Amino acid sequence: MLGTGDAFASGGRAQAGFIIDADGTRILMEAGPEILGAMKRHGVQPNHIDLIVISHLHGDHFGGLPFLILEYMWESRLEGPLTIVGPRNLESRCWRLLKTLFPGFDLKRIKHKLNFVVIEPGATLQIGKVRLSAIRSPHTKPDISLSFKVEVGGKTIVFSGDTGWNDALVKFAAGADLFVCECTYFESKHLKFHINYPELAEQRGKFKVGRMLLTHIGREVLNHRRQIKIEMASDGMKLAV
Repeated sequence: MLGTGDAFASGGRAQAGFIIDADGTRILMEAGPEILGAMKRHGVQPNHIDLIVISHLHGDHFGGLPFLILEYMWESRLEGPLTIVGPRNLESRCWRLLKTLFPGFDLKRIKHKLNFVVIEPGATLQIGKVRLSAIRSPHTKPDISLSFKVEVGGKTIVFSGDTGWNDALVKFAAGADLFVCECTYFESKHLKFHINYPELAEQRGKFKVGRMLLTHIGREVLNHRRQIKIEMASDGMKLAV
């Protein structure tokens, strides 16, 4: 777990990102603004990533991509093409952001090594050894935000992405070996674009999963940490599935 904080880096946690290593494949799920530093702090070689998966177009989830691309241009050069999967408009938004941050760079030297792939809600893609499925989460409009299911190496990991409560997520996550679920709020129950802990605790029994781990932890949840009965992720945490 490279980053388990919310957009405000509550509690000093890095913003969204985690690594899945399975069956000789390394997947980066989410790329928050601090992702490059987090990878280097935890000994993850940036050019040893086989697949990047992005759930939606908020900066705390994809804002680190320009710095990864910068790394690939100058420091850790890619040996082969890298696939980046996400919702529509991810590619154009990424290049726009990079050009804003580094306007003088010639991007032709790296564009041919990055293969952006759009995944639509309800779709399933096979990318190498990875089977990736997605449903839409109630988080952003008109932009699309997604929840993901990753099947690789005989294991299944489901990631909620950012989402309000969503009954479809219960069915989508069923049978997962690991369910990584966002939990941003505790008191702010009126904000329906994120899950709050009391709501999640009430609905916990509906999730038929092997292990459940909370991420995207917000200030309110940290302030009530003694009341949290579901396992919380932390930056730098490693677990076997």
